[in-house]
Amino acid sequence: MSSRFEDWLGERATAREQAGLVRRLFASDTAGPMLDLAGNDYLGLARDPRVVAAAAKAAEEYGAGAGASRLVTGTLSVHDQLEAALAAFTGFPSALVLSTGYHANLATVAALADVDTLIVSDAHVHASMIDACRLSRGTVRVVPHNDVTAVEHALAERSQPRALVLVESIYSVLGDAAPLAALAEVCARHEAVLVADEAHALGVCGPGGRGLLYEAGLAGQPHVIATITLSKSLGAQGGAVLATEAVRDHLVNTARPFIYDTGLAPAAAGAAHAALDVILDEPERVDRVRFVARELADACSVPAAAGAVLAVAMPGPHEAVAAVGAAAARGVRIGCFRPPSTPDGISRLRLTAHAHLTDDELARARAVLADVVP
Repeated sequence: MSSRFEDWLGERATAREQAGLVRRLFASDTAGPMLDLAGNDYLGLARDPRVVAAAAKAAEEYGAGAGASRLVTGTLSVHDQLEAALAAFTGFPSALVLSTGYHANLATVAALADVDTLIVSDAHVHASMIDACRLSRGTVRVVPHNDVTAVEHALAERSQPRALVLVESIYSVLGDAAPLAALAEVCARHEAVLVADEAHALGVCGPGGRGLLYEAGLAGQPHVIATITLSKSLGAQGGAVLATEAVRDHLVNTARPFIYDTGLAPAAAGAAHAALDVILDEPERVDRVRFVARELADACSVPAAAGAVLAVAMPGPHEAVAAVGAAAARGVRIGCFRPPSTPDGISRLRLTAHAHLTDDELARARAVLADVVP
């Protein structure tokens, strides 16, 4: 490695340290027993015996990996079964499973946007959507967060024949909801397609956890596409696109993150399908995670969350990190977002509600939060 490159790496590391923005990896399973208010296993299904058993059964039946891309030999019946179950659960005509939720967003936007497409992106969308915009050949226009009027102006002024509008139904940093009904109406009027990332809504929002698009009556509409992850409420790994058969066929034939990637591991597909079955059999888990979210919001003196994500503004990154450490010292794991991960540059504590917290654990979490949140 050249000395100039090493010097540059050292300078960047020093700058991060001074700004309180250093990030380090750690094996969370070695930290001892902790109440988890940081992870995304919202419904407690990642370790559910039925989900784990389904993962093991799929691995035994199909092998440790899919073995190839989906278009070669990597499509297995476990994928077909999962896609049918996801479509039925969410109310969409079809589903396409990919190896990550990140890939689902990359595939959708990059494959549907060409030089004749305007992409109108909410300022707070996830990094995967931002990267998808960069990979696409479309013209990108970023609009203020949840500003329906700005979206309409962008669509009305466009010269391109086609347009995509990118949002998250529940935003991953602030935890607020997108005005989906209004956005879908604007898109329909201007012949645009609404792409909504439901990663943080699936399993938490809508009837039985079917998401906010389902709740708004938008699931299955031809001008609405959803992307999801299998790694949050479903406790597994992977992602999916929910859309019409025509959109699915287009992605299968043109989406590079799908075509050139190995198919989703069978164990993850089997686990996600089993998790869907648990949600159908035990809808009380969805009610419980919403209750826990309200309790945590009350403990932090912040408004109730639209989903399971709560954001608590902090004076700065150093204070955010200190609060995380103080909570950990008392056995409660919380997270924090600091610039550049926050779209508005404000450091925040980030808490996530979990359905599997007992009443005693919830009371303990409330007590700790009341002490560490300013």
